[in-house]
Amino acid sequence: MKKFFIAIAVVTVVTLNWSCTKDAKKDSPANQIFESEKLIIPMGIDLPSNLPGGNTRVATLFAEGVQKYKAQIKAGSFPVTYEWVFVAPKATLYNSSNLKVGTHGAGPHWLLYSLDTIYGQGYAPAKTAASPDVSSIDWLLLIPKVGKTPTGIFSNVSYIQRIATNGGKAPAVLPLAATDTVDVRYTAIYRFTSKN
Repeated sequence: MKKFFIAIAVVTVVTLNWSCTKDAKKDSPANQIFESEKLIIPMGIDLPSNLPGGNTRVATLFAEGVQKYKAQIKAGSFPVTYEWVFVAPKATLYNSSNLKVGTHGAGPHWLLYSLDTIYGQGYAPAKTAASPDVSSIDWLLLIPKVGKTPTGIFSNVSYIQRIATNGGKAPAVLPLAATDTVDVRYTAIYRFTSKN
């Protein structure tokens, strides 16, 4: 009877370990990047075809971190009420080998540990698409920031896409004071593409 219980305990531990490993692989940066290749990109943030040369993907990175928000007085409110305004992202970047390769922050900018860097800016008007997940921040199409020269692998990048977002949206509960801040966890895929 004792051997039977030990055998059951070993099988249970092995099964739980396999299940956790399977879930960890499913949520890994490599798997997130792989799965993002299956997504249909909405027309609003799709890349122009740039024929006849087309485009070349330079890098695809997984970001995990927070979207930072602060309180601001809501215009025209009386008595005074507050709303959340976006401040900046703060995230770690991973490659398709699950390695930490850099950071993403205010600007917005992407900085690899090799010191390759790029700053982005939006189009006017902004090119966005609602995330399929209503609790997640929009998908975006950006261009390199005017006046900030991209370096390293980013030197010829023409487009930056944010897709496959999870989380990051400002809270539905409004701030109560001008000093309120909040960090909202998020993940996303960033694609960096050059025009041929």
